[in-house]
Amino acid sequence: MLTIKSSEFIKSSARVDDCPKAPFPEFAFIGRSNVGKSTLINMLVNRKKLAKTSSAPGKTQLINHFLVNNSWYLTDLPGFGFAKVPLKEKKKWDQMIKQYLVQRKQLMCTFFLIDIRLKPQAIDMNFMQWMGENRLPFAITFTKADKINKTNIKANTRNYKNTLSKTWEPLPPLFVSSGITAAGRNEILEYIYECSKLFDPEVLF
Repeated sequence: MLTIKSSEFIKSSARVDDCPKAPFPEFAFIGRSNVGKSTLINMLVNRKKLAKTSSAPGKTQLINHFLVNNSWYLTDLPGFGFAKVPLKEKKKWDQMIKQYLVQRKQLMCTFFLIDIRLKPQAIDMNFMQWMGENRLPFAITFTKADKINKTNIKANTRNYKNTLSKTWEPLPPLFVSSGITAAGRNEILEYIYECSKLFDPEVLF
């Protein structure tokens, strides 16, 4: 089991070229605005205010790197979707996010966050399709599991699996999480641990 011994904010970057250069495996978190990326990161490292959270969509506007155990990064990416910002700004975020996902060589996996209370949304499905077309590994991570009961959790995850199975084979890994109850924490950290063992620093050179 992966134990979190230390975590610290390293820097915010507006471009992938400005991201940290240290040769560590990296795990990114992405999803629509206000889906709970920062909250999930705080839950994973067991710190309340490492990543800044807000009830207002669009709080995260840069690529934020956090170093964990002095050996791997968690990255909080800007949200996409309904943030109340100008269209020009949204397009800039979208370009920044996609450049990071495609060009960041040490990125081992992207956790794609989805509010478990919602039915499959076109914006999420389209982004995952783009990830697949670019051969970018990702894991679906349902958030806010504390907001609904276990019966609805099972029904909603089953609905998502059925929808995904129409275009995906095999399905990406799926996790169910809550930043409030810490549900899914052990499973996600174990997955990060297993992925990090596959990291080859030579890929950066």
